[in-house]
Amino acid sequence: MTEFILGIDIGGTAIKIGIINIDGSIHSKWDIPTNIENQGESIATDAWSSIVEKLDALHIEKDQLQGIGIGAPGFIDEKTGLVYKAVNIGWENFDLAHQFSELANLPVFVANDANVAALGENWVGAGNQADHLIAVTLGTGVGGGIIANGAMISGENGTAGEIGHITIDPNGYKCNCGKRGCLETITSATGMVRQAIALIEKNPESTLAEHHHKHGEITTKDIFDLAKQGDQLSEQIIDHTANVLGFAISNIATVINPSKILIGGGVSQAGESFIRKIETQFKRYALPRVSDICEFKIAELGNDAGMIGAAYLVKERL
Repeated sequence: MTEFILGIDIGGTAIKIGIINIDGSIHSKWDIPTNIENQGESIATDAWSSIVEKLDALHIEKDQLQGIGIGAPGFIDEKTGLVYKAVNIGWENFDLAHQFSELANLPVFVANDANVAALGENWVGAGNQADHLIAVTLGTGVGGGIIANGAMISGENGTAGEIGHITIDPNGYKCNCGKRGCLETITSATGMVRQAIALIEKNPESTLAEHHHKHGEITTKDIFDLAKQGDQLSEQIIDHTANVLGFAISNIATVINPSKILIGGGVSQAGESFIRKIETQFKRYALPRVSDICEFKIAELGNDAGMIGAAYLVKERL
């Protein structure tokens, strides 16, 4: 009898669900909208109802499922599956694992979404099952996952690997976490746009300012496109972002001495040249013995990394 693992990646707008084969390949995948009304209390029941329908349509029996792995945003106690806080969804002290196990009567394991994405990439993606790895996700925020001695580091209360909240500038911008000057206030998509707005205010006659005036907004794609056209302010934003990322990653790398550093998320889609800029700054700041052994790569699995990594949680724990 063929066995599968359910991998679930819960996001602020969509829940991605996959029926994953034991080797990490995808048997079937789909997504449903995330209902964040009433502090997201119906998310577990919505997901399980959708899973039951899909299993029935695919003629897969429940006893073919080894368990359920879930990646979710926020601070999570991986021992209990309790979500301490997930601001975008509205969860606070939300017992996600218990809810799913009550519905499914299956083993359920929960971890932070960036952590499970790193697990997925390391299982069947760009990590190639490295024993020591740092994964950085550059999107609206900055997420991260750290693998050391072949295992994901989650920490005493599930807060390890929160790369986006390393303090870069104690007097910097206020972060959603409550601190100031976190890495994600500078190097996320939101942070890069913030840099652009600050430069536009200082340079109202610039190409960047002209684009903002014409379109009413600036996106990270705009910044990278304008840089390719030779706009110096856009190049300045990209260079500064790469410098700050290289600096932060070099310090993390000194602690775990990784063989691979993976860059994923929407901002990473800017391409190889941006990754090489980050790598150059990383080598500038890192110990040569750390940087010489370390390979920089773009993450390969895209939006599937979370549900594949969530499935790996089950494989790992069972």
